[in-house]
Amino acid sequence: MNTPITRSARKRKMRQNLVAYSFIAPNFIGFAVFTLGPIILAFIMAFTEWDGNNPMKFVGVDNFTNLFTNDRFTSALKNTIVYSIFTVPLTLIMALGLAILLNQKIKARTFFRTVTFFPYVASLVAVAAVWNMLFSPSKGGLMNQLLMNVFHTDPLKWAASPKTVMLTIILFSIWKNMGYYMVIYLAGLQGISEDLYEAAALDGAGAFQKFRYVTLPQLKPTTFFVTIMLTISCFKIYDIVYMLAGGSNGVVNKNAIVLVYYVYEEAFRNWKLGSASAAALVLFVIVLIVTLIQFRGEKNYAND
Repeated sequence: MNTPITRSARKRKMRQNLVAYSFIAPNFIGFAVFTLGPIILAFIMAFTEWDGNNPMKFVGVDNFTNLFTNDRFTSALKNTIVYSIFTVPLTLIMALGLAILLNQKIKARTFFRTVTFFPYVASLVAVAAVWNMLFSPSKGGLMNQLLMNVFHTDPLKWAASPKTVMLTIILFSIWKNMGYYMVIYLAGLQGISEDLYEAAALDGAGAFQKFRYVTLPQLKPTTFFVTIMLTISCFKIYDIVYMLAGGSNGVVNKNAIVLVYYVYEEAFRNWKLGSASAAALVLFVIVLIVTLIQFRGEKNYAND
């Protein structure tokens, strides 16, 4: 027979539950107020016209149809896709290459790891200022001096030119973020058993064969995680674009504008909160679709 729960036991259980809920309540309240609430409000505003002052006006899907006839939005969408297509694989390659190199027993290995990781943790304002000095559009810039004296080519305007501004942003993003993903890859490399490499060596595998048939397959979960994080990060880019291409008035030209900057511009410059919310919702759907495709690809690959 089941022993009935006494009143004191129920009270004790209730007190324990209240204590547990009290620990998670601050975090849950903060999430509800500052994350969940704004998400729901943005979804509602995407179907309205509102300037933050006058009453909301329901407009249906007009905000979405107007987006795709807006040259600035289509430019932001195209630039974000181009930025992601180039930044994700190049950052992956650089981070993996650095991780493999700095996983070897070389002198000053800790120093080089720190130097590589430093741009990621350094202040964006500081590193952007240094970067703008190195990639100065004048002939006195270090990179332009290198182009003229070593490669004997004309100097570039870099972030000051519509033709090269996206190239500059991509290069800066790779340089700033590759150290962080290098650390993740280092953790993955150090988790690979040495027995696998010894077995491969006994089978006559060289360095390239070990990399192809041992290292890459063992790093597959790490690469999947890094790809997801990088993709989401690329679609959320805002601060780098603002710092490198914002100009004196903070306005980004359409050759460098990205989706998150477009949302900011529509909301806090043009005060079109409905249009900004619609653009944010489009961005959310794009990121969701890309992530689901990546998860589906990972699942299919694992089942093969």
